[in-house]
Formats: sequence, C-alpha cells, structure tokens
Amino acid sequence: RYDKRLLPTYDVFDEDRYFTPGARAEVVEVAVRDGGRVRVGLSICEDLWRGDDAGFSSHYRGAPDPVEELVRAGAEVIVSPSASPFVLGKHEKHRTICAEHAKMHGRWVASVNQGGANDELVFDGHAMVFAPGGGLAACTALFGGESLMLDVEVNGRGVASVRGGGAGGMPACDEHLLFLALTTGIREYLRKCGFKSALLGLSGGIDSALTAALAVAAIGRENVLGVAMPSKYSSGHSLEDAYALAKNLGVRCVTVPIEEPVGGFRAVLDPTFTSEGLSTLGATLPDLTEENLQSRVRGTILMAISNRTGSIVLTTGNKSELAVGYCTLYGDMNGGLAVLSDVSKHWVYALSRWMNQNASVCGFAVPPIPARSIEKAPSAELRPGQTDQDSLPAYPVLDEILRRYVEGRQDARRVAMETGYDEGMVRKIVRMIDLSEYKRKQAAIGLKVTTVAFGSGRRWPIAQGWR
Repeated sequence: RYDKRLLPTYDVFDEDRYFTPGARAEVVEVAVRDGGRVRVGLSICEDLWRGDDAGFSSHYRGAPDPVEELVRAGAEVIVSPSASPFVLGKHEKHRTICAEHAKMHGRWVASVNQGGANDELVFDGHAMVFAPGGGLAACTALFGGESLMLDVEVNGRGVASVRGGGAGGMPACDEHLLFLALTTGIREYLRKCGFKSALLGLSGGIDSALTAALAVAAIGRENVLGVAMPSKYSSGHSLEDAYALAKNLGVRCVTVPIEEPVGGFRAVLDPTFTSEGLSTLGATLPDLTEENLQSRVRGTILMAISNRTGSIVLTTGNKSELAVGYCTLYGDMNGGLAVLSDVSKHWVYALSRWMNQNASVCGFAVPPIPARSIEKAPSAELRPGQTDQDSLPAYPVLDEILRRYVEGRQDARRVAMETGYDEGMVRKIVRMIDLSEYKRKQAAIGLKVTTVAFGSGRRWPIAQGWR
C-alpha cells in the first residue's frame, strides 16, 4: 500500500482536511519476462507535480521530494497515476515536469491522468512516458480515451515496443483543447446526473450559439432543443439568427414570445408600484426592473419546458458577464449547468471562429455558428438600442482586468499600473466583480477550464463591509 504524501489544499483541492499524508517512499518489485525484477517507485499526482503545475510550489517549500526519495530507495521506474483537473496550458507544464524528473534522476517516468469529468472538473486522460534522458517515449492524445502499453529496457537501451499512443498526441491549438474539454464536461455531467437531453434559450447571439453547438457536439443534435423567446425589444435579425443556428446544427427550435407574460406581470405590478409612489414598468428607460423581469420570464419558460421534458437547462452566460454581474438572478442564470461560466468573451469569439473553420473536426457538415452572430455587437436586447458596452468597457479591456484580478490575483493598482488603464475604471470593475459574488453563489455549477474559476476554487465573502 502507498499513501499519497503531498496533499494539495488550494484552488479546488481540500485534501488536507480529509486525509492524512503518507510518510514513506514505496518501491515495489515487479517480475519481468526474463525472470528478473524491476523496482517500481509509486507516486500519486501531487507527489510528482509538487504544485509546480498550478503555481503553488511554495506550499511545499521545505517538504521532502517524494520522487527524489523514491530514487534513493532504489526505484528504477517511477509510475504516477493522477487526477489533475484540466486547465488550458497545464498539459505542457505536466510534460515539462515529467521530462525534468526523468532527466534529473535518470529514470523512466510514466504518468497517467484520469479521464472524463466530475461536477465542474474535467480530466484529459493524458498518459505519457519519458525516457531517462528526458525525451518523450510515447503518449496518448488528450481526451482521446486511448490505452497506452509500453515495454522498456530498464537498463536504458530504449523502447522495446509501443502498443497504443504515439510520439505526439497533442491537439494543435488551445481552441481544440477547449472544445474537447467543454464537450467532455457537458457529456459527462449529463450522463452522471441521469439527463439524456438538454435545452437552452437561443437569442441569436454568440454565447447561446456557442453553447448550443457545444451541446450538439457533446450529446447529439437529436438531444438538444432550442427555445427562441423574442420580446418587443428584440431585433428582427435575432430570431433569424436563432433559426439559422438551429438549421446549421440540425436541432429543433420553438418560439415562445414573452410579450404576453410580461404584460401580465405589468398588469399586476403597475397598480402596486403606483400605490407606493413608484414609477410603472417602462415609464422611463432604461428601467432595470423591466429588463430583469423580461429575463426572469424567459428563465421561467425554460424551466417549465425542462419540467415537462425532463431535459436539463444549459445556461449560456460567459465568464466576463458572470464576473461583473451582467446577468439576472432567477432569469438567464436559471439552469443546471453553466457551460461557459469559465470561458471569457475573448475565448467565446476565438472558439466560435475555430469551430466554424474546423466544422468537420467538430462533427458538423457546415460551419455551425452564423457569421452575423459572431460579427454583430453583443446585446441583451432588453431595451431599445441596447449594447453590452453601454454598461461595460470593451470586452478586450474587461477580459484583461478579469484575467489579472481573478486569475492573476493582482490588485487594482497593479492592474492599472501594468496595463495603463485608468485606475478609477479598474477599481470600478474590481468592485463590480466583488459585489457580484452573491449572484455567483446562486449560479449553476460551471465547467472549470482556467487556473481560477468562479466556484469552489475561489472562495469570496458576500457580506464584505470591511471593503
């Protein structure tokens, strides 16, 4: 028996709260074909990474190096099973760490990661073997679900045979990896939670278009339903783009206008507002109450269809919007899985364009996302002429602040100093991020693909008067 020695307690990990770390190196002898034996050193996940893959190596400063102790105990081969959640760019760090161990200690190093997904965590299933000189001997593709069997000469003469896997095994770009991670997360979450189908609102915009395309790639077009919910503020092209998307994807799409239910709420609420000396709905624009009411009507419609069909509702908001609270609690936040909650607007555009350029790779006969959904200015269309930039800075600016503050853990002053952005604007965005935590605490669980996602890996107080 081998007990893991380094227990990560940062980000999404709480292992030190539930487990006692092992205290010794474990080397086992394995019989080989010629009748001899090979001494195999066992490590588990963090024992190999030591936090270097996630930027938390300081947590183990002064702690023994499990791999070094295995080598001192006579290990000729290091084997390490892992359950390391997917993060964009992490696979490259894993390869570097394994290569460095192999080269430094002159040992074969074999690492295999879990595949699939659990809740918000996605796993790439990557297996790799490095030779004593630090060179990659063989590996599997990320998210490929492959098996890898490798026979090696422990005395260092090299690879005897390889069965399964190859010398590369990595998709060509981050967009491809992001596509594989999100579709894996959707597929596994639905399967493990007992859902066979999904539905979502189709607004004609890029976020809902990308979410729908990912859902189709993950669970099949026959298992996805789109719902268009136009209002008096919806532009003519919104419904056209929603149905163009549905046609490209081959999914069913139904239209449920919201003007009548919104009018019903207006009929019962306006007398109350008047009696309390408050303005009626839409009397002056912009009217945040009227805007939120429209979103909540849409959310209620989606949940009603979900109840009837047994399909899970996929929310479509991206990380940039969720960060600053540009979303409506009990409205467009309604749902069971937030597919894009860790995908910034930058990556929404990049992934949408990549999927259109690589439609066949993604399983589509034609580019799935209508060009107009990508090209037009983002808008919630909850009032006349509305665009996202009425309330927010340009998305490239917002995403850079978000990346530095949330993922890079920089304060507002440093963000402003290093970017040249107006410090007052940066502080305003940072405050919006902080104050929106109450919404995120009530949001659907979202798939993690960056170093810091909103959720269990970023614990932030809601009641923060000390700020």
